[in-house]
Amino acid sequence: MARIAVGVEYEGTDFVGWQSQRNGRSVAQVLSAAVSTVAAETVEVYGAGRTDAGVHATGQVAHFDAAAPRSPRQWLLGINSNLPADVAVTWVQPVPDDFDARRSALARRYRYAIVCSVAKPVLTRRFAWWLREPLDCAAMAEASIAWIGEHDFSAFRAANCQSSTPMRRIEALAITRFEQRVEIEVTANAFLYHMVRNLVGVLAEIGRGRAAPQWAEELLAGRDRSKAAPTAPSCGLTLVAVRYAAELGLPAAAERAPPF
Repeated sequence: MARIAVGVEYEGTDFVGWQSQRNGRSVAQVLSAAVSTVAAETVEVYGAGRTDAGVHATGQVAHFDAAAPRSPRQWLLGINSNLPADVAVTWVQPVPDDFDARRSALARRYRYAIVCSVAKPVLTRRFAWWLREPLDCAAMAEASIAWIGEHDFSAFRAANCQSSTPMRRIEALAITRFEQRVEIEVTANAFLYHMVRNLVGVLAEIGRGRAAPQWAEELLAGRDRSKAAPTAPSCGLTLVAVRYAAELGLPAAAERAPPF
């Protein structure tokens, strides 16, 4: 029996999320089925991040155990030949038996895309949140400073979040504008349920001039989700990287260009 780690990329639009559910197709479900076909036995695949319905990934990492004697190339080609068009394995590597895609992760990096334009952007509708108003990125960046470091992020967790603690450590938060496109990139040790989308919802309110930058700090201190902004839609969110200890030698996440 060997433990195998894989890099996974998917368009989340038509998935109910990473985790297997009864109400539709999940990434874990179709990936486990593909691996099981190649392994000629039933195999469960476990991911580093349990992305929600509609959330995409270019740098998801997962692991599975299998007894089949396959080379990394055989795993890669075999799995991909059994996957639908909206999900793919990007790399395969054997790992130590105690490796766990979720528990061994040191940090995760998410990117949220917003397109600001008066006209409806058709080609970006699956990959970005459309806002008609321009965003003040300087005000958004000023607001986000309050969130850097380890804090109680209760104001930014969904009501049905199952985490035992609201404490999370944000390492970095960057806001970049590319003409009409605004990207918000957040790196943290881990995230609460809907945390990134709730942070983005607040930043969007500030960027549109509906709230002052200090509102971000006030919400953090107040720890009351009901007083924050609505959750940003899932379509703009992508898991772009998961970081592990360097000695594991896992491939770095590929930086993908936007799909438009």
